Amino acid sequence: MALTPPPAASTPETAFTRLLTIMDDLRLNCPWDKKQTLESLRHLTIEETYELSDAILSNDMPEIKKELGDIMLHLVFYARIASETNDFNIADVLNGVCDKLVNRHPHIYSDTEVQDENDVKRNWEKIKLKEGNRSVLGGVPASLPALVKASRIQEKARGVGFDWEEKQQVWAKVEEEMREFKNEFNAEDNSAIDHEKAEAEFGDLLFSLINYARFININPEDALEKTNRKFIKRFQYLESKAAETGRSLQNMSLAEMDIFWEEAKKI
Repeated sequence: MALTPPPAASTPETAFTRLLTIMDDLRLNCPWDKKQTLESLRHLTIEETYELSDAILSNDMPEIKKELGDIMLHLVFYARIASETNDFNIADVLNGVCDKLVNRHPHIYSDTEVQDENDVKRNWEKIKLKEGNRSVLGGVPASLPALVKASRIQEKARGVGFDWEEKQQVWAKVEEEMREFKNEFNAEDNSAIDHEKAEAEFGDLLFSLINYARFININPEDALEKTNRKFIKRFQYLESKAAETGRSLQNMSLAEMDIFWEEAKKI
């Protein structure tokens, strides 16, 4: 017998209750939903998070709304699965994050005074250490992509005062790391290059560039992704123009391709 779905809601509270009710219905009655586990949902949640990221970078508000709904569904799904083993439920999840926010914002819910957002970040990291974190960097997920991880590491180190004072100092470090990286390629014979050392120097250079980006308020992940998208758009223009002439890129010279590339840059 078909179930009657709960009606659309008019307030955040009733809308959330509607989602919980539908989740219960699906978990009890849908063959696919009944089979899911925390582990089986994990890769799907990662995919949904990247889809939200794409929508944000595209400033596509309808798509952002849709992807937020998908992620909200996943969060409710995880809590529903955990409730079946009496580990926790959605109320525990929400109360836990509320308690954490209250505790970590003593400038709002207590008498701690702050001057700016940097004070807030420093207090946040100090409180986390009091809560039992062994290291300021302990909260950085090991599985984060390296570029994002570098940004988070630097932000957390800054939160406890381990940081450069001026952006000029950071740029000097970038130039120093660039020189050290270039020095690894001074040998005329490429076979003489110590690739392990060169890789290490390249990593240092990237880390210093990410650090400088932070000082001038550029998110390196967003910046690189926008460059990726720009390259894809121009390259696909190049492919389409080549196809119009009945040729493939493999049969074109670099000079010929560059003509279309310059056209793409003007679009």
